[in-house]
Amino acid sequence: MTIFPSLTGKQILSALKKAGFEIVRVKGSHHFLHHPDGRSTVVPVHFGETIGPGLLAKILRDCELNRAQLQILL
Repeated sequence: MTIFPSLTGKQILSALKKAGFEIVRVKGSHHFLHHPDGRSTVVPVHFGETIGPGLLAKILRDCELNRAQLQILL
């Protein structure tokens, strides 16, 4: 298994924007993203906090991406 760096919400948002996702709305610190083909997810953006491995896996599952594809987008 490869070591994956800790990512912040902002870093994940920028990578998902490169993948074609757009921010639909923001409620508090939660950014709701949607892709034109119907995929959607929610990314929390808290200053100074990283996204845990379980939540990152859930976001990637929602976006139908794998870790290698995310690494390329970063």
